[in-house]
Amino acid sequence: MGALIPLVGVATALTMARFDMTQLKMNNADADMIIPMWDMVAFTPAFALAIYWRKKPEFHRRLILIATCVLTAAGWGRFPEWLLPPVIFYAGVDLLILLGVFRDWIVDRKVHRVYSYALPCLIAGQTAVMYANVHKSAVWMRIADALLG
Repeated sequence: MGALIPLVGVATALTMARFDMTQLKMNNADADMIIPMWDMVAFTPAFALAIYWRKKPEFHRRLILIATCVLTAAGWGRFPEWLLPPVIFYAGVDLLILLGVFRDWIVDRKVHRVYSYALPCLIAGQTAVMYANVHKSAVWMRIADALLG
């Protein structure tokens, strides 16, 4: 089922962006589409590596946690604006992953290298995505227009 998530996620993002633009006449649907697309891009390698390392539980469980946390972005993005401003909703995703980091630090007295590689990559990607979304990056807008056809 996890292998279908990227396919269904991308198809849903495209369908909802088209719906938002045509039926709801939303102006930012093409710019906003970068968020669910990034979520699928972030989920896929974490999940794929978790499957690859399924016989190495120390890697597998941390990668599954990261892949699962990445999918919570949609939930964090729906928090009321007064509680969690829209431009920082990815902090909720990172906070969940940091709970795994703290668990490692408390139990093992060190942070597992999966977190050392994954968390900085996720934060860099999230920052780039939010920048492109807020500033309506010309590069992303061309990509979005091509995807939405």
